[in-house]
Amino acid sequence: MIVKKLHESGLRAEHAYAAGFASIGLSVLSWCASRGVEKKGEERADRWGIFVGEWAPTFFGLGLALATYEK
Repeated sequence: MIVKKLHESGLRAEHAYAAGFASIGLSVLSWCASRGVEKKGEERADRWGIFVGEWAPTFFGLGLALATYEK
């Protein structure tokens, strides 16, 4: 039902896969940026990178569901 609605609204499997890869890239960039903040005494600055990195499996799972629905 949700996958059908997403497909009807224009979301395709390729879009979900791209969002998953973008999430991985944003996670790495966030982690690299947080290294400088942690040196200044701010602890746990890398948690944003971990949070964003957890989106990737959701996007890839959504992409698989959309790909199955598209067939």
